[in-house]
Amino acid sequence: MNEQASGESRADQMGLRHIFADAVGYWEKRRLIYNPILILIVAWYFVSGLPASREHAGFNLLLVLFVLGVVANVLYCLAYVADVFVQLSAVRAAWIRWRWVLFVIGTATAAIMTRFFALNAFSNWRGH
Repeated sequence: MNEQASGESRADQMGLRHIFADAVGYWEKRRLIYNPILILIVAWYFVSGLPASREHAGFNLLLVLFVLGVVANVLYCLAYVADVFVQLSAVRAAWIRWRWVLFVIGTATAAIMTRFFALNAFSNWRGH
């Protein structure tokens, strides 16, 4: 491979690095909002279900909540795939301005799913 070809390849790699770094910087800052929202939902339904929710509290529930938290964060990482894919397209500039919409929709979806799991775990759908 000649120097010019390898130089172009290096420039492409630097572009990818920039896109990946941008995605990490954007989404990891917002994970600090995403996780507390989900934790607050679980805490809300635990507290609102007292004293009955104490009956469900235990090590097994803690393990289930841990696994669900891991699943929620793995699903959150799907935003990286969408972000990098769109940043590699011709609509990158518009995407940078509007990707917060993906964050809001994804967080709202996760919050709704978390609510259903918390209702089931702590109140068995009674009174809510």
